[in-house]
This record gives sequence, C-alpha cells and structure tokens, in this order.
Amino acid sequence: MTQQYDHARPLNRQDYKTLGLAALGGALEFYDFIIFVFFAVVIGELFFPADIPEWLRQFQTFGIFAAGYLARPLGGIIMAHFGDLIGRKRMFTLSIIMMALPTLLIGLLPTYAVLGIAAPLLLLLLRILQGAAIGGEVPGAWVFVAEHVPARRVGVACGTLTAGLTAGILLGSLVATAINRGMSPSDVTDWGWRLAFVLGGVFGIVAMYLRRWLHETPVFAEMQANKALADELPLKTVLRSHKSSVVVSMLLTWLLSAGIVVVILMTPTYLQKVYGITPAEALTANSLAIVALTLGCILYGRVIDLLGSGPTFMLGSLLLAGSSYAFYHGIASGMAQLVPLYMLAGFAVGIVGAVPYVMVNAFPPVVRFSGLSFSYNVAYAIFGGLTPMLVTLWMASDVLAPSHYVVSLSALGFVIGCWLWQQQRNRPQQAPQAA
Repeated sequence: MTQQYDHARPLNRQDYKTLGLAALGGALEFYDFIIFVFFAVVIGELFFPADIPEWLRQFQTFGIFAAGYLARPLGGIIMAHFGDLIGRKRMFTLSIIMMALPTLLIGLLPTYAVLGIAAPLLLLLLRILQGAAIGGEVPGAWVFVAEHVPARRVGVACGTLTAGLTAGILLGSLVATAINRGMSPSDVTDWGWRLAFVLGGVFGIVAMYLRRWLHETPVFAEMQANKALADELPLKTVLRSHKSSVVVSMLLTWLLSAGIVVVILMTPTYLQKVYGITPAEALTANSLAIVALTLGCILYGRVIDLLGSGPTFMLGSLLLAGSSYAFYHGIASGMAQLVPLYMLAGFAVGIVGAVPYVMVNAFPPVVRFSGLSFSYNVAYAIFGGLTPMLVTLWMASDVLAPSHYVVSLSALGFVIGCWLWQQQRNRPQQAPQAA
C-alpha cells in the first residue's frame, strides 16, 4: 500500500498544493458563472423592452440565468465521459476556456437599445455556453480532489473545494459591491456592470494558467496503467447498475441548489425588490453571509469525515431549516438583525460542502466522473434552473416564499440523512480510492 492509499495518513504538502490550486481555480471560474446574478436588475433593464411589467422583466432575466443551469447536463455529461476515458485533468482544464470566453463577450455585448431582440438572444447563447462549462467544472473538481487525498480526508477535501467555489461567489459579491459603492447608479448602468464581466474573462486566463501545475489523479493513473478503464459507455453503466446512487445524489443536489440559489444568489435581489434595500447594503450583507458559508463548507467537510454522512445531514438540515426561517421572518419584521441572521443562514448553507462526499463515495472510480456529473448536473438543471422562476412567481402571492422553499428542502435533507445513517450502520461506506 502506497502512501496515497494510506487511508489514515494526514494531508501532506502535495495534497495541500493540489487542494489550494484546485480551489483557487474553481473560485475564479465560478465567479464567471455567477456574476450575472449580482447585476440581474441592471441586465434586466438593458436587455429587455422598457415598457414591460417589472415582474415580467425579472422573470425573463432569471430565465436567462436559469438557461445556464439547463445547459449544464450536456457539457457535464460530455466532459465526464472523456474524463472517465482519457483523464480527469484534461477536462478540468478545458472547462476554463469554455467559461472565460463567453464571460468576456457578455461584457462587450450591445444592449436591447442597439440590437433589439438579438441582444437577449445572444445573451442567452453565451449563458448556455457558460452553463456547459460549469457542468464539467464542478463535478470534475470534486472527483479530482477526492482521488488525490486519503479516503479518511475526502470530506474535508471536498468541503475545502466547495468552499473555493463559494469563494468565487464571494468574489463576485465583493466586485459587485465595489462597483455599486464606487460608481453612481447611472455609471453602473452605462458601463460599470460590464467591468465585472471583462474582469471575469481575465480571471479565466489566470485559472487556466494555475491548472498547468496540477497532476492527473493517482486513481485514474492506476486504472489507466492496469487497463481497467470502462469498456462500454460510462453513462450506460451508471444508469444500469447504480440507480440508487443516482437518486440519492440528485436529491442531495436539490438540497444544495435550494441553499445556494435561494439564500445566496437570489436574496440580494430579493432584499432590493421586496424591502427597498440599496444594492450596496444588500451586497455587503450577502458578502458576509458568503464568508460564513465558506467557513461552513470546510467545517461540514471535517464533520462528515468524523461522523459520517447520516448524522451530518440530519444535524445540518435542522440548522438550515431553523436559520433560514429565522432570517426571512426576521427581516420581514425589520432590518436591525439583517447581517447576523444572514450570516447564520449562510453558515448553515455550508451543509452543501458535505454533499460531494456522499456522491464521490456513491460511484466506483471507473464511472465516478460520469455518475457524479450526470446526477449533479441533471438535478441542478431541473431544480437550480427552475427554482429562481418558481420562487419569483411564488413571491407574487407570498413574500416569505424563499423561507418556505428552503425549509421544505431542509426537511428532505433530514429524511435523506436518516436513510444515509441507516446505510452507514448497515455497512461501511466505500472509499473513493477503492475499485
């Protein structure tokens, strides 16, 4: 047994280097994907006719945002297929190029006043390309780090990587906050929002450079050396032999999407539209919530290594339900506790850092990338893509709709936690390095 397969050893210097580079690269790429939502109000004003109702403008804007999620399965499945056959690292690098160029082009795209209906259509096309790229990035990143570290450190590795992705959201929030605080509203509308997307294109180039220093995973390298790669379409094997793993992974992705999309991505716009908070104030509170989320991802990753998946999701789901209820009902009564309640809710969303631990353990190495990517991306396309529109329509009759949605998904997370606990008691979970 080599050091890499010593399940009990601590993380070494090479592990930390791999984690650091993967997390930083993921943060820069995730910034490119989510910066759109922080300027949703401005984009809605610039890329749709001025004479339509405000609710319809926001519905259409979030529809284009959702298109990025709906495109994820195609890009994710294709990249995962080749990731299982020719290597994790190659696909891990390709996703960056597919993200950086559309982000840069969005920053240069003429508005509805110049191009008419072609403007939102081109915006939709570029958003679809971004979705295809992130569809390969996130599952690929989880598989990449999980296959580099000892089995008993997979939770903290995946949690740290997920924290890196949430740091990309934080970076987007900070950039959006700086632009809104440093410019007048008219300057933000005229050109300030474009700066955020052009900067994203530069981030993509930096992320691509960083990936040069990463090495192929030992797990894939061993399968390749032993000629143990898939002898049929990996996805076919997944759908035939790992149905229960797919179902559990998709349900956990639904929980993940509820926390990220509603609490983190939609809430800044929600605070502005429902309660009249300025963009700068909403984004400042959001940035602090994401800091708490990033810490929560790492902590939950450590907890799941120690306790296992069942107890972690049972406890984490209860905290997410309670903190989300307190946050949305608290701000409905006044803004005095906005920041502390938002930070607590953000920390609770950190349960998403434990989700990849379950998914990388659910599939054997030969089809791991395909199984994880299919489950995660199809579920996120459905739930992550439709959630903004569903919650927006629901808010037309109930301003507390975000609270109801997140609490409902937390109940689902608790039920899954009970099932995982039962599975955990019946048999030990399979290590990511095991065939």
